[in-house]
Amino acid sequence: MAPILDIKHLRKSYGATEILKDINVSIEKGDFLVLVGPSGCGKSTLLNCIAGLEEISGGTVEIDGRDMTHVSPKDRDIAMVFQSYALYPTMSVAKNITFGMKVRGVPQDEQDRKLAEVAKQLQIEALLKRRPGQLSGGQRQRVAMGRALVRDPALFLFDEPLSNLDAKLRVEMRSEIKKLHHRLGASMVYVTHDQIEAMTLATKIVVMKGGVIQQIGTPAEIYNHPANTFVADFMGSPPMNLIPVKTQAAGAGAQVRIDRDGMDPIVLNVPRSDLPAEVLMGVRPEDLAEAGYRAGSSVQRAQIRVDMVEPAGADTYVTTQMGGRMITARLHAETLAHAGELLDLEFDLDKVTFFEPQSGARL
Repeated sequence: MAPILDIKHLRKSYGATEILKDINVSIEKGDFLVLVGPSGCGKSTLLNCIAGLEEISGGTVEIDGRDMTHVSPKDRDIAMVFQSYALYPTMSVAKNITFGMKVRGVPQDEQDRKLAEVAKQLQIEALLKRRPGQLSGGQRQRVAMGRALVRDPALFLFDEPLSNLDAKLRVEMRSEIKKLHHRLGASMVYVTHDQIEAMTLATKIVVMKGGVIQQIGTPAEIYNHPANTFVADFMGSPPMNLIPVKTQAAGAGAQVRIDRDGMDPIVLNVPRSDLPAEVLMGVRPEDLAEAGYRAGSSVQRAQIRVDMVEPAGADTYVTTQMGGRMITARLHAETLAHAGELLDLEFDLDKVTFFEPQSGARL
């Protein structure tokens, strides 16, 4: 079966400035692809290239097995939901939703049936007679989604649809979109700079930086096996700790030494015999636990001096200095850690990742 979306060697330039560099990505029917990265990384430009709103400089875009590279947006069998909602202010909600069908000459009874179906799905039946100016941000976003849903397209495209909403509403709308995807089995491409949004919504994530794909994978692959230090630092909140360490061979593995100001170095034994003398060791904050809190043969203990304690409800964040950097541990809420005191921490060495310091690539 052909992928629902297949992008091959896509490039986009404005004059001499290359915005997208050799982009290759494909998704199967029913996938939820999230394009994530910092502002200016090219993710919205890539979405616009898929939609046909931007002309590409090289490569191809296939949708549902058809080459759409030079096909106009209206003929690509896509529906797009924008950050700005793009609703007609003088039309009722019902007319906003059915306008596209009316333009395409869909019979009135079919328009009415689709409208009723989508209004029920999005729980906006009571809003159909109102105008956009009488709606909250979340309601407007639902209407914009309703307008896309009545199309029943091959591909839904979302361009940062939740970025204008407050934090609580974002979480609610995020779960609405996830439920919608699950219910419809629809194929979706979603742009965001919010890595939490990416992790919770995606079946597949594309992490971008400077117009280049850094990594493609499932949320678990991206989080647990980042391809480089950029992905490690960008995905996760707080991000992965990247600690400069020195290594030396020890039996079948290696000893890792973490230098510290005013304290003895931390020495850990890892089952890797292929490490260069100086590497970056990546440790997620949750893989640094209080002593006795985690069992397992790969857990090794070290004493640290606590610099700062930040209670955050379900978690408590503790920072300390290792390898000349501030390192964060995510501990349980009832921790008794206090700034200035010593604390025994345990490293889960099954979960650490090593990176080459110059290139940032995972070893």
